[in-house]
Amino acid sequence: VLENTHPVDVAEFLDEIDNRQMILVFRMLNKDEAAEVFTEMNNDTREVLLNALTDSEIKEVVDEMYLDDFADLLEEMPANVVDHLLMSTDEETRKQVNALLKYPEDSAGSIMNVEYVAFQKNMTVEEAILKLRQVGINKETIYTCYVTEKRKLIGVVSVKDLLTSGDNRLIEEIMDTNLLYVYTL
Repeated sequence: VLENTHPVDVAEFLDEIDNRQMILVFRMLNKDEAAEVFTEMNNDTREVLLNALTDSEIKEVVDEMYLDDFADLLEEMPANVVDHLLMSTDEETRKQVNALLKYPEDSAGSIMNVEYVAFQKNMTVEEAILKLRQVGINKETIYTCYVTEKRKLIGVVSVKDLLTSGDNRLIEEIMDTNLLYVYTL
């Protein structure tokens, strides 16, 4: 019944049914769907679910969440739930989430996406597409890729541009340098 249903709709459905049924339905979702639905649930439903799930089930859900969504979730939850969630993550994830949480609530840094694909300007289109195939599956944003130099943004390249350019062209030749940006604070 919930197949091909938007995560917001599934979350609303789970919010409306009794806890026992909600837990059963949630456990039937695949990992990707569960992470998306978990992000969309209200805090009360999430707390019920966290108390019912095993540590390994919580870890599976958290591992599938995007870092910025996970950071947003932590800001909304009570301290005891935050501790429980953080214990189910690895050290690198905790480090990245803590970096996001250090930004003031209404700053660009607090809502930025840190899971993106970055290219070097001297890469060929072929190399960039190969990199996108290798790392893109684990990134939240792949349709716009960023060109960086010493961790500084110097351009952007769309997947469309990559797919419609010759394999031997350099990223520098096809990147857009007319950038709109804000500082993290």
